[in-house]
Amino acid sequence: MTHSKVDQTIKIGIGALTAALAFVIVYTMQDHIVQEGDRAPNFTIATDSGKRISPRDFGGKVLVVNFWATWCAPCVEEAPSLSKFQKELANSGVVVLGVSVDRRADLYENFIKHFQLSFQTARDPEENISALYGTSRFPESYIIDRNGKVARKYAGLPERNGQAIPWTDPELMAYVKSLL
Repeated sequence: MTHSKVDQTIKIGIGALTAALAFVIVYTMQDHIVQEGDRAPNFTIATDSGKRISPRDFGGKVLVVNFWATWCAPCVEEAPSLSKFQKELANSGVVVLGVSVDRRADLYENFIKHFQLSFQTARDPEENISALYGTSRFPESYIIDRNGKVARKYAGLPERNGQAIPWTDPELMAYVKSLL
């Protein structure tokens, strides 16, 4: 091969490798956002009672993972109905896990005491778990079926026809019961 053909081959090779590297960089920088039908990401977190749990601990049950914060007005609005939802469905195999992204433990603890939440709660101030799900706004909830797949996702409050509904809405309760 002549000197110019070798140079041209090297330039094409460098161009192809540069394009491949750019593709890999762009692909890995994209956040994965969990959608309905996806397998729910696994994580481990310590609840307020000190017990370390993960979604796999709830195999055979329907798990509702709710990301929230004390400074989030819709989260404050949602807390009583989500707590009532847990009370009503606890004996049927539904578990609610509230994961707070609050950085201030005192505000978090006051919120828990004020609302006397009936579901398990944990704090993830670094937002590691919500990042696994691609959560970008609060509240955000995932209804995970007994097989670990996301059956429904609510970015914001649960709603129907553009209107917020409580977690105790009969249609929503019937839907969750249908997953059991």
